[in-house]
Amino acid sequence: MAEIRDLGLEGVVEIVPRRFGDERGFFSEVHNARALADAGIDIAFCQDNHSLSRDRGVLRGLHFQLPPHAQAKLVRVTRGAIFDVAVDIRKGSPTFGRWVGLEVSADKWNQILVPKGFAHGFVTLARDTEVQYKVDAYYAPDCDRSIRFDDPALGIDWPVAASDVILSAKDANAPMLADVDTGFVYANGG
Repeated sequence: MAEIRDLGLEGVVEIVPRRFGDERGFFSEVHNARALADAGIDIAFCQDNHSLSRDRGVLRGLHFQLPPHAQAKLVRVTRGAIFDVAVDIRKGSPTFGRWVGLEVSADKWNQILVPKGFAHGFVTLARDTEVQYKVDAYYAPDCDRSIRFDDPALGIDWPVAASDVILSAKDANAPMLADVDTGFVYANGG
């Protein structure tokens, strides 16, 4: 069974799968739906994504999809390291606009679960970083949205200077959270 640690925002957790090694290498069960369901995380993932970032400082995010195509994400790094961020974008949530960050790396062998209702982004901390993540809804371009990574209202403490990040045109032109209809409303504790 993997170790699961609450990161302080409702539903955002770190998962550290067990890894068994010997002189040949290692084996790890990186995803087990039944074990996660037994721990109260019952998400049916339907798509796996894989990105490679060649340079340190590549920043991808903050991204989310509007309902009804909202996505929960289970993110892991198979080479290199990232600083991963989840931002609560559920209107009316007691933690609306708050963020949590976690270093996720191949060395730490950890993962982060970002539930629906949260924007997600990461910045690479090493060259040639590979990120793999599962989502529970298919990509829907018409519902794809982003929020500016350096929105002062969020105050995210990225470990790479804003002047040194490498952004896509989409991310460089993303709006501030105050200018985005996130489509998420906090109700009844979730």
